[in-house]
Amino acid sequence: MIVPFPAGGPSDIVARIIGQRMSEDWGQPVVIENRPGANTIIGAQAAAKAPADGYTLFMAIDSTLVMNQYLYKSLPYDPLSDFAPISLTAKTVSVLAVSTGSGLSSVKELIARARAQPGKLNYGAGTITAQLMGHLFHRAAGIDIVYVPFKGTPETVNGLLTGSVDLIYAANQIVTPLIASGAVRALAKLDHDAPPSMADIPPLADAAGLPDLEDISVWLGLVAPRGTPKPIVKKVHDEVARILADPALKEKSERTGNTPVTSTPEEFSAFIRKEAERWSRVIKEMNLKFD
Repeated sequence: MIVPFPAGGPSDIVARIIGQRMSEDWGQPVVIENRPGANTIIGAQAAAKAPADGYTLFMAIDSTLVMNQYLYKSLPYDPLSDFAPISLTAKTVSVLAVSTGSGLSSVKELIARARAQPGKLNYGAGTITAQLMGHLFHRAAGIDIVYVPFKGTPETVNGLLTGSVDLIYAANQIVTPLIASGAVRALAKLDHDAPPSMADIPPLADAAGLPDLEDISVWLGLVAPRGTPKPIVKKVHDEVARILADPALKEKSERTGNTPVTSTPEEFSAFIRKEAERWSRVIKEMNLKFD
């Protein structure tokens, strides 16, 4: 199972949970192979070129299957035709977080500081979706905060802790231990529809006083190379659905802001196309290009 991020990030966590249960149920080893870099393109290309025999799966993120096609002039894979969708696997709610040493305790304080120091603050993001979260919020708030790219969420969090960036947009499950330790403060969550464990964190639209600001979540999904036989896709889908329906696993995941979700292959395919339509407009409007 190829994961296009370093170990320890949201997609890696989900992949290892599924992979471990698959190994137990099928009596066969499931190896998680981390192939980070190039906004998930390295991992996606490897998965797209793999034999369509059911022995290679790919834990894709929204940027892999949706955003990349609008950010690059050409991709070494086609997100809509090179993969066989299997199922959505998780929805991750991200947070806008700062270090406690920043002295910031609310989104409105952040906005005030950014307006007083235009272009002086910077933010980190480990995924395209997180970068877009920042773009959309900063534009809506009328503030200028410089983007600093990272290869994944763990590196993004480390950038905040070391002072490389002033704020981050990162998956809640990665930030939660640091919030509990007092090293990091979550100023807002990026989606109103978040697990109960995040009830004390205000939604960004509310905290910023921007009611028209759109909710954003990162989603993950499992795909196989194009041409993988339908009986194999169904077998994998049924196993993933069974694993993610486990109440104990669901409760454990939701405590960290990572909500298991599943869909049929057909539903997942339709969902990808709907998301593509949504984000193509946003990226065109923002004139974002990565090459």
